[in-house]
Amino acid sequence: MTAVFKHELKNYFHSFTAYVFGAFLLAIVGFGAMLYNLQAAVSNFEYVLSFGSIVFVVIVPILTMRVIAEERRQKTDQLLYSLPITTTQVVLGKYLALLTVYLIPLAVISLYPLIFAQFGEVYLPTSYGSLFAIFVMGAALVAVGMFISSLTENQGLAAGISIAVILFNYYSVSLSEYVSSTALGSMIALAALVLALGALVRHLTKNDLLAAGVCLVLAIPVCVVGIADPAAMEGLLPDIMRQLSLFERFNTFVSGVFDLSAIVYYASVIAFFLFLTVQSLEKRRYN
Repeated sequence: MTAVFKHELKNYFHSFTAYVFGAFLLAIVGFGAMLYNLQAAVSNFEYVLSFGSIVFVVIVPILTMRVIAEERRQKTDQLLYSLPITTTQVVLGKYLALLTVYLIPLAVISLYPLIFAQFGEVYLPTSYGSLFAIFVMGAALVAVGMFISSLTENQGLAAGISIAVILFNYYSVSLSEYVSSTALGSMIALAALVLALGALVRHLTKNDLLAAGVCLVLAIPVCVVGIADPAAMEGLLPDIMRQLSLFERFNTFVSGVFDLSAIVYYASVIAFFLFLTVQSLEKRRYN
């Protein structure tokens, strides 16, 4: 795992990937700090982080698009399978290299509250609690991007899908409020999500029966609740999207609340998508 980690980290700094990623993140956070902390004289650095969170829609796909897709394109992924380590260790090595690249600009950003505290009142616990939250949220998004990269050998396609998925997650709560104003709208939207999950299961396992079973198990309660108590479906989708949204949970920290359940959720997302990445590589290995 250590060899994979060192190899990946060296590759990132021998290309422009790490520099573009860091430049984008530092530029957006710097612009936000100038806008809020300097010009508007607002002492809350966590607002800057909330303002800059939209940049993850762009920088995470830049960072993760090549991590596995490039290996597949060049057929060097076959070499990974010949290493005396497991697929899980390969995935963890690559993931830790991505987190290291992510931590470098974040370490620079962590100095901002200390600098601003020299010139005014800055509540450091909230600022650093939000910094920790944005690190964990970014780590979860990196895990999602890494899984998407494992599904294709085209870097551009991997980046495009990652942008779409992260952008949807960013606006999911707002979009769901428009879609599910009625019980019928909620049922249709939930049915679409169930079908999307079934399609993902089908892609990963190549098992039509398993994919159909997953869809059936999830669709039955939706139909039962929709028929038995339609009123319960009204406004249900926004609540679900609010619980699933990585960005919505980050806003809790910006409000000054350290939400332990959000940290557990981020850790669960990381573990789930790293597991899916391992399964995706294992499927290719034996095919």
